[in-house]
Amino acid sequence: MCGIAGFFGEGTQATIDQMTDALAHRGPDGRGTWKHPKKPLYLGHRRLSIVDLEGGAQPMQTVHPRLVITYNGELYNHRELRQELTKAGHQFTSSHSDTEVILRAYAEWGPWMVDRFNGMWAFALYDFEKDRVLLSRDRFGQKPLFYHVGDYELIFASELKALMQSPRIDRSVSETGLIKYFSHGFIPAPHTYIKGANKLPAGHQLLFDIGTGEYEIQRYWEYQMEADPEHLQRSTSSLAQEFKELLQQSIQRRLVADVPVGCFLSGGIDSSTVSKLAVDISGAEHMKTFSIGFRESSFDESRYAQTVADALRTDHLCEVLSLDQSKELLPKIIQQLDEPLGDPSLLPTYLVSKVARSKVKVVLGGDGADELFSGYDPFRALAPSRLYQSFIPQFLHSRIREVMELLPVSHRNMSLDFKIKRTLRGLSYPPHLWAPLWMSPLDLPLLEQLFGRSLEVEDVYSEAITAWNVGFRSKNWHDALTQFYVRLYLQDNILVKID
Repeated sequence: MCGIAGFFGEGTQATIDQMTDALAHRGPDGRGTWKHPKKPLYLGHRRLSIVDLEGGAQPMQTVHPRLVITYNGELYNHRELRQELTKAGHQFTSSHSDTEVILRAYAEWGPWMVDRFNGMWAFALYDFEKDRVLLSRDRFGQKPLFYHVGDYELIFASELKALMQSPRIDRSVSETGLIKYFSHGFIPAPHTYIKGANKLPAGHQLLFDIGTGEYEIQRYWEYQMEADPEHLQRSTSSLAQEFKELLQQSIQRRLVADVPVGCFLSGGIDSSTVSKLAVDISGAEHMKTFSIGFRESSFDESRYAQTVADALRTDHLCEVLSLDQSKELLPKIIQQLDEPLGDPSLLPTYLVSKVARSKVKVVLGGDGADELFSGYDPFRALAPSRLYQSFIPQFLHSRIREVMELLPVSHRNMSLDFKIKRTLRGLSYPPHLWAPLWMSPLDLPLLEQLFGRSLEVEDVYSEAITAWNVGFRSKNWHDALTQFYVRLYLQDNILVKID
């Protein structure tokens, strides 16, 4: 993790210093700023050193052509790209800096170099010749990037707290952002909770022309479920073997670091698989793994993590999260969050990260697998929900829901009454609204009561509807639900929490 910030327009060196200092927690290992020699363009960087500890300081510049970049992320295929660029005639001054690879890649291929990238990133790159700034965010939105574009001005940062160091940012609360929050439990891109800022969505780039003040936002990649006819002719074992090989390659790339690497290990299929392959690939004896336990038995999975750790012979650390400890951690977590995030797993995630940080600098985890491989309960609810909708008329559904609301509330993890009530809530609406209503903290009547006015359900859940419709192009309900989880829940909840 690193932090980037910058602006073009009104501001001084003190402004970029304040923006950069607000990101100190993201990059404790280094700090740098850069100013255009003639124009009010400033770039800032806070560094967490993972690769090329000595030569990767930022902002980084090239002389021929004249380019400068501030970058947060990691390119996992930077070695292959470096070889390709070297053959094309580019000369590198660093031994293995992925930051310099981005600069040389831009010189060779321009903004669409990102099509060749395998990694996670958020960066701002200034091109002296074209006099423009390129902002770019990775395909799934692993790295955050907030921005403001005004009258002949551009401001950007990894976090809102840094962006708001600029006096040009309107800090007043966005009602739309708050409505989105209470309808999802997170704020989907491009919205934020303040009026003066937006999130650059995953898979998008922003090109800002310094000379004219004009800008353009482009989507360079979109996640879509597409069937491959060739795969339908292959055996399950053949597909499983290919998947294993791809996963091995992915983990091997992420193990490349100049600092110690460990794994989050919950004991579930995802993190256990990642940990197993990481141990096998690295050949490390007693790789460090980390997990969190709970005193409430329905939430505690630490015994599974310990079983896997014993089988893999890892050096396993488990911290038990108590209610008192949660109360102590919550103010610290809220202070770090830019925006409200209604995900209670923030608490154990923060604690397990704190535990891991005492031993290693990088960890691998299993987040994202539930979105890509249908691990969430709503995927299981699709088929019975379609059957229910086909046979139960609306007036009878309303009566059923009234009766089910009388069920006593259980505070156990994913209790039966919780699942029934949430499922029926979604089934009160058309299918393209099932996913957000199943996940929503508040349904529409409660939202209207909270905000004191009527709301259009199509406006409240517009991003979810768009995601569903993209997935439903092939008339596949499963694909539509996958699109919701990948494009919204993964980008704006899970990855925000992990970042």
